[in-house]
Amino acid sequence: MMVAVNEFVRRQVKGSGKTYSSNLSFKEIAFHAEERLNDNHFRQGYRDGVVLVEVSPKLVHHFICPLVKIDKNTKLITKRVKRKEGENPYLRIRALNGTPLPAGKVELVLYRHDVLKENNEQSTTEEWELISINAIPEGIDELPMGPITMMRNQMELPGGTKGQYTSEDWAESVQFWQNYAVLEPESSHKS
Repeated sequence: MMVAVNEFVRRQVKGSGKTYSSNLSFKEIAFHAEERLNDNHFRQGYRDGVVLVEVSPKLVHHFICPLVKIDKNTKLITKRVKRKEGENPYLRIRALNGTPLPAGKVELVLYRHDVLKENNEQSTTEEWELISINAIPEGIDELPMGPITMMRNQMELPGGTKGQYTSEDWAESVQFWQNYAVLEPESSHKS
């Protein structure tokens, strides 16, 4: 099975506040995902046609985790933003201070072509496309999907990919994101 790079993942670069690699190209990451997918190093995602491919432990150090643990000294900022044109704005909460947590593992989110085609979000004709790169802090087994993404998917809003979640999925997401936040890139909050 071939894995291509979807345009959506290309936003995950240094200064974006998202997981990124400082020295691996998107093409190299997609090729690694392809190898791992073909070797069955993946688990099912939130619906058929979505898989989470585990990056080889020997490559985890190539990825930067943007998450910090929230504590009493954490300063938070909320902004009304859109991920891309055509989507509804949402409230994004990020930390203004803190030390990014080291990545314990990294998952590569792949969507199958037919799933992407539901909303005309495919970038290629390949069977699978790399949609997202998620660094997971040391000591955390699974990174819950953010509640905004879950809402967008379950309500089938623009930018969402149809999905249904259990009350446990929702509770785990809210609990996690009450304790962790993405560190706002410095360039975004300098005056």
